[in-house]
Amino acid sequence: MILAALLALLAAGLHASWNIVVKQTGDRFLALWAQFLFAGSLAFTALIGWTIIDGQPKIAWWWSIFSGCGHLPYVILLAKAYDKSDFSVTYPIARGAGALSAAILGLIFLDDDLTAISMAGIAVVIFGLWVLVSGQKIENIFPALGVASTIGVYSVVDAYGARNSDAIGFALSVFVSGAATISIWALITRSKQLKTFFVAAWKPALFGGSMSILGYSMVVYAFTLAPVGYVATMRESSVVIAALAGWKYLKEDDHKRRLTSATIVVAGLIVLVLGR
Repeated sequence: MILAALLALLAAGLHASWNIVVKQTGDRFLALWAQFLFAGSLAFTALIGWTIIDGQPKIAWWWSIFSGCGHLPYVILLAKAYDKSDFSVTYPIARGAGALSAAILGLIFLDDDLTAISMAGIAVVIFGLWVLVSGQKIENIFPALGVASTIGVYSVVDAYGARNSDAIGFALSVFVSGAATISIWALITRSKQLKTFFVAAWKPALFGGSMSILGYSMVVYAFTLAPVGYVATMRESSVVIAALAGWKYLKEDDHKRRLTSATIVVAGLIVLVLGR
């Protein structure tokens, strides 16, 4: 369980870093597309090398494809959410509510077991998010909540796929599937802009894609060691990084409320860990 917690915490830092890169980009959907394209290419290369060196890893490909399809609405809604509101508001809502939905769906569909103390920890996390969203315009919150729902769905899909596959191999396959799905949508809807954007923004996209694939591989492996709700909620410690980055780096307002919310979320994470 300790290893799962450490992997989720490391993944949290990597995840927040590439989301900050996306927030600072003018066209957020294309930024996310480019990151997934790089991540998918790296993952595909790794899978080919793996197959040549050690044979084809066991991968539940149908679940991987399902997850890849789920990442398309995630990307579309995340881009819209970053267009609507500050990073230190959007990110914590999406990730925190996403952890809640993943925990609930994990209990329903995967027979995960969370103790009463762990559930109390999740409740504290949700209270911290309520502190954050109170006073926000409802139309600015809806896209972030939409992101949260997609996180819950693909987290459960990924957990099931990882538990019935080689976990790292499955994580790599998810990026291949996600890159394919998002690229098809980008070609249908934004084909004239793709080349120009890619040439101009390939360096931050490469950084983001690398951080994304490394971080999510850690999370998917952690799913094999602990309940989905536990891993997903531990990963959401990245909301603290988001609050600090929004205040100090992006110069966003209302930092006291956002830091207070992040502190409550951390308290909830500590209760969650103690509950195991």
